[in-house]
Amino acid sequence: MFRTALRNVLAHKARLLMTVLAVMLGVAFVSGTLVFTDTLGNAFRNQSAKSYDDVAVAVKTWAERGDEETPAVDEATLEKIQDLDGVAEATGRVSGFAGVADTGGKLIGDGWSNTGSNFSPGTDGKDAQYTFAQGTGPVEAGQIALDRTSADKGDYKVGEKVRVATNGPVKEYTLSGVFTTEDGAVNAGGSLVLFDTEVAQRLYLRPGEFSDVTVTAAAGASDQQLLDAVKPLLPENAEAKTGAVLADEEAEMTESGLKSLNAMLLAFAAIALFVGVFLIANTFTMLIAQRTKELALMRAVGASRRQVKRSILLEAGVVGLIASVIGFLLGVGLATGLRSAMGLLGGKIPAGPLVVSPTAVVSAFAVGVLITVFAAWLPARRAAKIPPVAAMNSVHAVASTKSLVVRNSIGAVLTLLGSAAIVAGAAQGDENGRWLIGGGAFLALIGVIVLIPLLSRPVIALARPLLRKLFGVSGKLAAQNAVRNPRRTGATASALAIGLTLVTGISVLGVTLGQAIDKMTTDNIRADYMISMASGDPLDEAAVTALRKADGVAAASPQRSVWFYVGDKDGEAVSASGVTPGDVEKVFDLKTVSGSLSSLNDGEIAVDRKTAKSRGWKTGDSVPVTFQDEKTETLKVGALYEGNEFLSSVLIPEDVVAPHETLSDIREIWLTMDGGQSDANEQAVIDALGDNPAMSVVDRQGIRDMFGGFINIALNIMYGLLAMALVIAVLGVVNTLAMSVFERQQEIGMLRAIGLDRRRVKRMIRLEAVVISLFGAVVGVCLGTFLGWAIGKSLSADIPGYALVIPWDRLALFLVLAGLVGVLASLWPARSGAKLNMLTAIKTE
Repeated sequence: MFRTALRNVLAHKARLLMTVLAVMLGVAFVSGTLVFTDTLGNAFRNQSAKSYDDVAVAVKTWAERGDEETPAVDEATLEKIQDLDGVAEATGRVSGFAGVADTGGKLIGDGWSNTGSNFSPGTDGKDAQYTFAQGTGPVEAGQIALDRTSADKGDYKVGEKVRVATNGPVKEYTLSGVFTTEDGAVNAGGSLVLFDTEVAQRLYLRPGEFSDVTVTAAAGASDQQLLDAVKPLLPENAEAKTGAVLADEEAEMTESGLKSLNAMLLAFAAIALFVGVFLIANTFTMLIAQRTKELALMRAVGASRRQVKRSILLEAGVVGLIASVIGFLLGVGLATGLRSAMGLLGGKIPAGPLVVSPTAVVSAFAVGVLITVFAAWLPARRAAKIPPVAAMNSVHAVASTKSLVVRNSIGAVLTLLGSAAIVAGAAQGDENGRWLIGGGAFLALIGVIVLIPLLSRPVIALARPLLRKLFGVSGKLAAQNAVRNPRRTGATASALAIGLTLVTGISVLGVTLGQAIDKMTTDNIRADYMISMASGDPLDEAAVTALRKADGVAAASPQRSVWFYVGDKDGEAVSASGVTPGDVEKVFDLKTVSGSLSSLNDGEIAVDRKTAKSRGWKTGDSVPVTFQDEKTETLKVGALYEGNEFLSSVLIPEDVVAPHETLSDIREIWLTMDGGQSDANEQAVIDALGDNPAMSVVDRQGIRDMFGGFINIALNIMYGLLAMALVIAVLGVVNTLAMSVFERQQEIGMLRAIGLDRRRVKRMIRLEAVVISLFGAVVGVCLGTFLGWAIGKSLSADIPGYALVIPWDRLALFLVLAGLVGVLASLWPARSGAKLNMLTAIKTE
């Protein structure tokens, strides 16, 4: 039976080509994902280990600039650590944000990962953490050193002036050197600036103090013994760990992040393989149908049902193995390509070998072989059950009424149960509701797939008059051929339906959420510009002062993040926004419910309606509060307003907040300009900020893009990942048509003989492909829209202004693309059918 299976594979290699391609693509997706994430994980683990190679003990404190209460490591403590037995060197570090401007004044690197630190030379004048490619480290107040990547981006040479922004004004420094580093922030696309130690301490902490300390061990010294000796010398709340522990922790964090990426990519690989199951099952169903007499003869000469079934499954196993080998090699190439692509796109990946783990190899081959055998199991089972005499007489092809009733009943039950669960989940909302929707979606999708053969006849029948009218005999024959074998049509259409269900659902949800976020932005903001730090850090008070003096500024209100407690300090904490009275209503669209926002000028507060209702507050009430400095005040509620998504639930005048805040936590500054947005007004704002590259000036459209742009990015990523499933679905259409043409050689020959020319034969086959593709697309679009509505409905309580949006233009595009897919998929089968010699075809059995 093994020889028989191998002979059948070789005999039908052309017809099995699409099956091999489908499995190959799925396996490539799986193996590429595993190899890629294993390679990244290994590279980052090695980087972590390398970063802490010379670190015996690392000390971290939580001290920050302006925070006088949290202790840091002073120079006296650093000297005590240095004098410990077994310590080769103890290096103090301070760090914070530092943004480097290129020659055009733009920020180099991603804001959050642009960092600054201190150059700390040892007795040899070198800092062991950095290797200088050019020049030396900074040893004077007016010098800095830059990482090589940032220096190359800015086209800076040693000795040139470089503009650097921290949380204060922009300053110019002389570039003393360029160094290489494996710092994680630089690898993430940021920059690293090294200052002289005294300068860095003034910028980021306090003179003479360090936030972190790195201890290097002398030869023969134990890291654990040094840790035990260092700990008693440290200030309160300081944290000390060995370098080995920190390397392990960093590696674990990296692996945790990669697990999420791995899971997401494998989920899309599973979708692609699920779609491939229909192609494989269809292929083996048609191959078995063409070999029924051969199988019957095998049964007649003594082969048992089990042997027949085993022969077909062995055939599937051989196909799966071949496809897995090719797919695995393609997956390794894909992983290599992804790594190179990330480098080209600016993502710096640490050097390291390509990692092909046993797990990746076993998983790829197991997936490829098992999926193929699983998909072929049902056709093999059907073939084994055919009695020899029935097979020889070809009566086996007629499905029994009982089997159809059972199939359709199961499909109807699954669809109804799934639909009910989806509706229930949408009504319930929250996370539990979304899990219910997920379970219901799975049941509904399976149910629809089971019912697709039943649905194909009435749905395609609706298009038959149009096909006949537009394309004559070719159209009529195409419609009849599309429903001649409903199970085959259903299996082919199911592959497209699955892909388009997901694409449509994601599109409906994405467009709906995108418009809700966009509406939220436009409905709540009147400001022309928003200013924030590119690093995400708070803005300096000086920025507010400078902007209020700038030409063209009509209103300026900072958004200060404030906390206070209702009653005493044991009361409930309330988040508030410190704002500028009189200006806040000019930069935000605030709808007053009661009272007046002008009461902010009198030191009163404004509360959003929902918060006031939940706390039982109303206009005129006095609220005793305790600020973070533990001082108490009584605040009067002067107004109630409809909530604004860009402000906290309580608005409090900045003059009331100022006496209680040692550090102003200003997240954004909102500006309204005379004459609105213009190039001149934007330049005036930039000039007022000192042309600071670390400060982001965003106009109204930029604000909309900032909050809603990630939706489009996510949609494009999803489309790209689902493309593999759609490619496999297209292969399924090609495969079905090609094998259908082979089966209908005699029929096509007869049609040619009675006058159907080659052009009309091509048109018939092409229209059949379009009908099947559009049928699957219509099913997928309808089901996907239903799922998009349900998921959106479950999220609506958390999204102000939510309203379902059906992206008719995109849905129409999906249908057009489905029709185009049918046309492209039919090119080869149509050409083959049209080229058949009519006399040879008529004689074919």
